[in-house]
Amino acid sequence: MVEGIFEEISEAIQSFEEEKVFNAVKKALSLGVDASEIIEKGIAKGLKIVGDKYERGELFLMHLVAAAEPAQKAVKELLEPEIKKKAGERKSLGKIVIGTVQGDIHDIGKNIVAAMLFAAGFEVIDLGKDVPAEEFAKKAKEVGANIVGASALLSTTLPVQKEIIEALKAIGIRNKVKTIFGGAPCTAEWVEEIGGDGYAENAIEAVKTAKRLIGAKD
Repeated sequence: MVEGIFEEISEAIQSFEEEKVFNAVKKALSLGVDASEIIEKGIAKGLKIVGDKYERGELFLMHLVAAAEPAQKAVKELLEPEIKKKAGERKSLGKIVIGTVQGDIHDIGKNIVAAMLFAAGFEVIDLGKDVPAEEFAKKAKEVGANIVGASALLSTTLPVQKEIIEALKAIGIRNKVKTIFGGAPCTAEWVEEIGGDGYAENAIEAVKTAKRLIGAKD
């Protein structure tokens, strides 16, 4: 019965229908299934299948968004409160401070990445969009983050990623915090040029890169 509910949640994610996702998650909770298991065995599984199909060219970006948005909403509204009730029971892989850089007001891609990282087991501190470099560094220091992730969607805002590196250096935590950068104009070469640690072309790669940077198994 329980294994069946995980499959039901996974299939609901793949249907891209918010109502189906919410109904399946509520059903699992009513059966007494642990919220972390719902995320790991249901939501994350569904998102991974959608992500794999995207990587194989079978689905498009719009499908990633359509799968990630209800997943993120269900996690935030239904599952995070349950997890917080049992604080400490969900083993976190690490803390990631994430946001879209100052000047960028588009955050769909960042939201997908945040949902995928959370589903993968990271504690995600989402600063939102249009975030100054100093805010990334300040929050990373405040929460003891392992990783800072920043998305830039415009060539004009790309330099802010470099400013984040400088901001981390300025407050003395660059050697303690890894960085992941992505976004339309961002490339692996750019990340190497500015002294970043990881480049992620999409949400799937972001999870893989984050795990690699902290030495976690994929």
